[in-house]
Amino acid sequence: MRIALRSLAQLTLILISLYSSFSYAEDATPTADTEALKESVLTLNRDLLILEEELLYPASSQVAIYLSMDLGTFFALDAVKVEIDNQLITSELYSDKQTQALFRGGVQRLYVGNLKTGEHEISAIFTGRGPNKDYKRGAKLIVNKTTDPLVLELRIQDSESQMQPKFDIKQWEM
Repeated sequence: MRIALRSLAQLTLILISLYSSFSYAEDATPTADTEALKESVLTLNRDLLILEEELLYPASSQVAIYLSMDLGTFFALDAVKVEIDNQLITSELYSDKQTQALFRGGVQRLYVGNLKTGEHEISAIFTGRGPNKDYKRGAKLIVNKTTDPLVLELRIQDSESQMQPKFDIKQWEM
């Protein structure tokens, strides 16, 4: 796998160096050949990134975790920590600008990695501010990882009936 990635990276470098060797004078316009070569290099680079992700995170062991927020009247996110089987896999601190982007419907990819098949405990700890108090709450989900990719969404939602935020983890069906 490393040899394949190294070979692909070397091929990309060769193509980029070939592209950069096709320099032209400032007053000259680029030819169709150089534009076609530039397009080929960009396409190859995109394909290499996709291939690299498939090699590093095969579908049979892939896990992806996303974060989303709804409304945000009762909670302003400061930080989130994610654990799999009581081992910290990622943590994130948020600025007001990032929190506003999540309020407007943004979804953040927190983690992409590999996970063995079997049963696992996913937990998330959310820290933030509410209108009247600070919050530090958690959510847990027991998942059974199969050979299909596992996609999880950490959701922060306003509960109008309880007048406070609600935190949960949703498993997406693939």
